Amino acid sequence: MSSVGLNWIWQSTRALWVTGKHLFQPYTTEGIRPAESRAPRYRASFALVHNEHGEEACIGCKLCEKICPSDIITVTAGPKSLSEATGKKRGTCEDFVLDLQACIVCELCVQVCPVDAIVMVREQEQPGYSREDLVLTMDKLYANEHDKALYWGSGSALMEMQNPKKEASS
Repeated sequence: MSSVGLNWIWQSTRALWVTGKHLFQPYTTEGIRPAESRAPRYRASFALVHNEHGEEACIGCKLCEKICPSDIITVTAGPKSLSEATGKKRGTCEDFVLDLQACIVCELCVQVCPVDAIVMVREQEQPGYSREDLVLTMDKLYANEHDKALYWGSGSALMEMQNPKKEASS
């Protein structure tokens, strides 16, 4: 027999031995890592937040929908209404839908938001068994505000980092 044939037999026998050795060992599976153990800049999903007055922060401007390169955000703007906290008219959002199936997590929607209404969260969505499970509706996005650890950067903070204000020299 040639050395190539002997080498093949040896490698096959070795592979079967390793497989047999691990075949009856118990499984060890780790759970989902908590957000605190991840890197500070790790971002996985989205949330809609409320403003300092407790109102929904989204004003329905559709800037996030326009800038999204994957075209996964759909915003339905509502009529302007009077804010109870400030007494001024402000825009409202009737519906906000974000489809995570095609999201590339570029964070452009967060950066362009003028009122910091959409933010990233540091925890992934639960795995789903259908495509509809990966579509984040307005209710799911507002639930993420309280249920998941928010990412450190808001749209204002990220834009400020890109265009720092120059100090006036005296």
